[in-house]
Amino acid sequence: MTQQIEYDYFQWLISQIELPADNPHTYNNLFVRMHETEFIWSIPHDDDRVQDGLNLRVQFLDGRRHEFISGVSVLEVLIALSIRVAFTAGGHAPIWAWQLIENLRLDRRPDPFTKGRADRVDETLETLIWRTYQRDGKGGFFPLNEATEDQTKIDIWQQMNAYVNEIQQL
Repeated sequence: MTQQIEYDYFQWLISQIELPADNPHTYNNLFVRMHETEFIWSIPHDDDRVQDGLNLRVQFLDGRRHEFISGVSVLEVLIALSIRVAFTAGGHAPIWAWQLIENLRLDRRPDPFTKGRADRVDETLETLIWRTYQRDGKGGFFPLNEATEDQTKIDIWQQMNAYVNEIQQL
């Protein structure tokens, strides 16, 4: 039963991502890799993004009893962020989820996975988690055209708000 709930939860998570209609690829290997990678926070207030991921679990379980043994994954954080972006910027969370994947340039990693493709995905996820992306946020969830602050030093919530402000001014 535990394995079935975990599988159903993963399927529910990926159902929260809407690929563009003209995209002929599948991304199951990418989604598995993102879900197997724990999101580790290092900047104050990014633990709130972990809590957002935990809240997704509560939403999915809808009163059922189950204890997940894994930490919150990058996939969970991405889905939770897409909901926050949709609330802040408008639009639909599943479309924003795909946009965040594009921002990470992971849309370039469709199935099937080769060893090299898997390694590049791992590098991207490590860059995201350990904040070794560029100062302007390129390589992270929220790349900016004109960053006023070093995005590697501020929490994801502030990054998201700067990103939304910038795209709304375009």
